[in-house]
Amino acid sequence: MIDLRQPPSSAGDDIRLLGSVLGEVVRTQAGDDVFALVERVRRIAVSERREGAEPFVDLERVLSHASIEHCLHVIRAFAWLSLLADTAEDVHVERRRRHHRATGSSAHAGTLRATFDRLLAADVPAHRVAAVLAELEVSPVLTAHPTEVRRKTVLDRVGHIARLLDARSGTAAEAWAERADIDEQLHLEVLTLWQTAILRLSKLRVRDEINESLRYYEASLFEVAPAIRARVGAEFERVYGTRPRLGPVVSMGSWIGGDRDGNPFVTADTLRYATTRQAEVALGRHLSSLQELSISLSISSRLVTPTAALTALAEASLDDSPFRADEPYRRALRGMHARLWAYAASVLGEAPQPAPSLPLPGYSSLAELVADLDVVVDSLYSHGAGPVADSAVVPVRDAVSMFDAFDCGLDLRQNSAVHERTVAELLRAAGVVDDYLSADEATRVEVLTAELTTPRPLRHHWAQYGDETLSELAVLDAAADAVRRLGERAIPHYVISKAESVSDVLEVAVLLKEAGLLQPGASPRSAVDIVPLFETIDDLHRASGVLTDLLQLPSYRAVVRGRGDRQEVMIGYSDSSKDGGYLTSIWNLYRAQVELTEVAHRVGVRLRFFHGRGGTVGRGGGPAYDAILAQPAGTVDSSLRITEQGEMVAAKYSRPGAARRNLETLVSATIEASLSTRAPALEAGDDELMDALSAAAMRAYRGLVYDDPDFLTFFRGVTPIAEISRLNIGSRPASRTTSQRIEDLRAIPWVFGWSQCRISLPGWFGVGAAFEAVAAETPSAADRFAALHHRSPFLRAALSNTGMVLAKTDLDIGRRYVELVEPTVGERVFAVIEAEHRRTVEWHARITGSTDLLAGNPALARSIANRFAYLDPLHVLQIQMLRRYRAGDPDDNVTRALELTINAIATGLRNSG
Repeated sequence: MIDLRQPPSSAGDDIRLLGSVLGEVVRTQAGDDVFALVERVRRIAVSERREGAEPFVDLERVLSHASIEHCLHVIRAFAWLSLLADTAEDVHVERRRRHHRATGSSAHAGTLRATFDRLLAADVPAHRVAAVLAELEVSPVLTAHPTEVRRKTVLDRVGHIARLLDARSGTAAEAWAERADIDEQLHLEVLTLWQTAILRLSKLRVRDEINESLRYYEASLFEVAPAIRARVGAEFERVYGTRPRLGPVVSMGSWIGGDRDGNPFVTADTLRYATTRQAEVALGRHLSSLQELSISLSISSRLVTPTAALTALAEASLDDSPFRADEPYRRALRGMHARLWAYAASVLGEAPQPAPSLPLPGYSSLAELVADLDVVVDSLYSHGAGPVADSAVVPVRDAVSMFDAFDCGLDLRQNSAVHERTVAELLRAAGVVDDYLSADEATRVEVLTAELTTPRPLRHHWAQYGDETLSELAVLDAAADAVRRLGERAIPHYVISKAESVSDVLEVAVLLKEAGLLQPGASPRSAVDIVPLFETIDDLHRASGVLTDLLQLPSYRAVVRGRGDRQEVMIGYSDSSKDGGYLTSIWNLYRAQVELTEVAHRVGVRLRFFHGRGGTVGRGGGPAYDAILAQPAGTVDSSLRITEQGEMVAAKYSRPGAARRNLETLVSATIEASLSTRAPALEAGDDELMDALSAAAMRAYRGLVYDDPDFLTFFRGVTPIAEISRLNIGSRPASRTTSQRIEDLRAIPWVFGWSQCRISLPGWFGVGAAFEAVAAETPSAADRFAALHHRSPFLRAALSNTGMVLAKTDLDIGRRYVELVEPTVGERVFAVIEAEHRRTVEWHARITGSTDLLAGNPALARSIANRFAYLDPLHVLQIQMLRRYRAGDPDDNVTRALELTINAIATGLRNSG
């Protein structure tokens, strides 16, 4: 048995162990010469980084003489070494967390215990906490954004290695035989990895992405999400002495199969496939859980007296086996299993498991199954078997309640321009408006509002529509079918990309009406939340005005009233950051939330924010706990939705420990932010100061990125942006159009490209210039910066994230990539970047009071020290391969080596896009 009270071994120990295992595999598989080359390269990289030296000259000298075949071996060796180091770190983090729990020292930020202790210390009364918990809903939404470069096969192997490391750490040092057995299994796993292809042979299809996302439910979410819900209740009871009524607590969401924005491969067929596969996985899990309970709950009525309700369930099962005559729980659960099977068969056409022997009618909804499981729980409690109920039945009941018949709510998303064209064609074919596209906003609103009041559909069978309109209507029809089969929670939201006006929202309402998802009339009712997404800086400026006008419309106000007087708004971190730079983006997101919340409160509407964050700081990433607590007061109202994208999905949900840590952090922060008793983070005049910083940052950022005529050439030369598109890492195109402009490039490859060359420009450029410019205009501003940083969670989180990305930035590496650009352009633009980097580092130190960029994040500092040396050889080889590839080298091995370096560097950096 593992003694969790013993201090965990270090991540460095495990990294060295895995490195030695990998080395032995390289020696036996690739030969002594390759092993000697890999080991020589490793020693150069590690020793010179440890001494603070620049290893590139020596690495270039060694690797420039290696054959392309040997270079491929080196790339694969360091790719696997980076991945194994990541795995060792993840295992170590989870070990430490378990150790803290076992020793009673787990009350640190981001845990539920710490949150409830803080609420108690702050004298937050039980009724206020209970009110939040009754509506608590944290919804991570999985998206298929193409930044996950690792194959599912590789992730599965890594999961096995993680479990072996965990088992090894719990094995006593003197248990040599047991350790030797684990070490042998580690060797076999690493050998299998070495003989596994790193790259996919073909591009992922949407169906592949759907199935990839669903594996996380069996891997962790089915187990962890109900456990988090139970933990919230237990912590409240520990502190306040009573059991609370809990909301959903965790409700998973997805865009995979419903996000059509710029992805022509998402169609009605893929949406049907997504909802069907989600239902198969969810119902299959629930059926298995009931089957297991029907075996394990062998409690005899000869020894205990169950409740009358439980007895009635047992009798209704029609299970007349004489062997179970005195086992009412088994009989009741067999009946529940039979009814769930019949329900699954009715919604799927065929159930995911063989038919039971009891032919019972199906449930009409899974709410009935939850009610039956409540009967089981109550009955167990009635005869002293409460612990059995809590450990065996409550997790199943909560899983059915949380995951229902479909695992997660599947959002629809499309660009407002597509809606505009689709509605225009419908209106023209119906003889309502000949040229909707040329109408002004007031006319559009008038036309659309009128359509929401009449039951007359716009589409008719004898009209001829274009392919785009037919495709959009087919998707909506497929969504309506899913709602009819599985319930409204199956398709809960429709997100509107590039929402800029009231008509952008009303167009979606009209389209929902055409599919039967919105009931028209004087008080229209929608089965789906309509969610405008404000993405650019200009969109964020206009957002409060759009919402004001929208909620003043009686017909739309009726839609919101029918959705419980709650309006959801999505705010986009990625595109606003690409549009205006990091500092401008986060400040305008902050202000927009304040203004939107004020608008909603004035008309009695509760606002829920959906945060479209990526994995990197340049796309809104960073520590989630700090980010949530840094939101404006009143904007986290018992509820939070947040995207989980790309490589971060596997990092957070591929193992139960990681999933528990992530969900507990999100739930803890949401509870604290909802009950915040903090004084306002911004004082009089602070808004104006931040406005000035934002404007100055945007001038500096756009002055380089959009106004410098050579910048596009520099970007396409210094980053492997063109080569990234060759990787088979996602179904979505890199750009929304065929344009080569920065404006049309998606935010994901934009950030991905900068991370590959280690300049990481989107996460910090313009920050230093902003502080310097405002300080030059206002002499007292420098002191105010430090004071604001001290009292404002917003600015602390902003500069903490900036420090994190600066710590991962390496301009010595970046300078090597600049050599790929025409010299006059490369040297001039890079000089601007270097100067801004210096400014940002200096101002970061001046405001935070520390020259250590990671003073508040020692775990990341250790991680960088453990892992980043292994990236140096990969950068050297990537530059060599880029040079040869762009020169037209016809050797397929050069192309393969280049693709492998992109994959390996992304893996080593962990959050690449």
